[in-house]
Amino acid sequence: MLNARNCQVSLNPGEMDYIRFGNGRRNLVMLPGVGDGLRTVKGLALPFAVLYRSLAEDFTVYVFSRRTELAPQMSTRDMAEDMNRAMEALGLADAAVVGVSQGGMIAQWLAIDHPDKVAKLVLTVTLSRPNPTVRDVVGRWIEMAERGDYRGIMLDTAERSYSPKRLQNARLTYGLLGKAGKPRSFERFIIQARSCLAHDAYDALPRIACPTLVIGGTDDQIVTGEASEEIAAQIPGSTLKQYVGLGHGLYEEAPDYLKQVADFCR
Repeated sequence: MLNARNCQVSLNPGEMDYIRFGNGRRNLVMLPGVGDGLRTVKGLALPFAVLYRSLAEDFTVYVFSRRTELAPQMSTRDMAEDMNRAMEALGLADAAVVGVSQGGMIAQWLAIDHPDKVAKLVLTVTLSRPNPTVRDVVGRWIEMAERGDYRGIMLDTAERSYSPKRLQNARLTYGLLGKAGKPRSFERFIIQARSCLAHDAYDALPRIACPTLVIGGTDDQIVTGEASEEIAAQIPGSTLKQYVGLGHGLYEEAPDYLKQVADFCR
């Protein structure tokens, strides 16, 4: 049922890693957050397929990284253009698109500039324009990346993403963080992080015409819960789902998150 595959699509020039799993007749495209700058989805088809196996029967799921080599000063809108080209190359149109955090920023521009690619849109823990919280947090991550502090980025992300209950368990694994998974270069992460700070699709959001579900957490310490409310207010006819007491990691913590996504995308 999982039919998990590790793949790569040529953007000519450049390549983009993606994974594919499931056998459903509907296409569902997932765009992950800024952590993609540290590691692409290459080689992760089976773990993703197992994690999101509840989607595999109804959907053929595609999870896309950003292109492997990013140009300096590349914007979230540029990354959406890459996504459009990748979907063109793979024959994907009228897909359900689920964007998480920075992936949600890219998904906004994809729906605005290429509405033929997006039949339904789910924007999870993301924002439409910078706010003081994200400037502070992502600015700190960029400083850590510039000095090669991988462990610091991982620890700060965990502390800001999870509820107190989840953090009790997460902290038990902190001793394992260090060199494992550390990229050879932080350049790609820095480019993606800076694009988050420059992202501003707020005034263009009313142009999104497809059915849209906005999912946020009231305790989000990275983009804020108010950012989700702001997006929902700007997209005509959109639906807002706020998880009370959860933050940026709600897509891992909320037990009904995948059901919410699947029911909406069906």
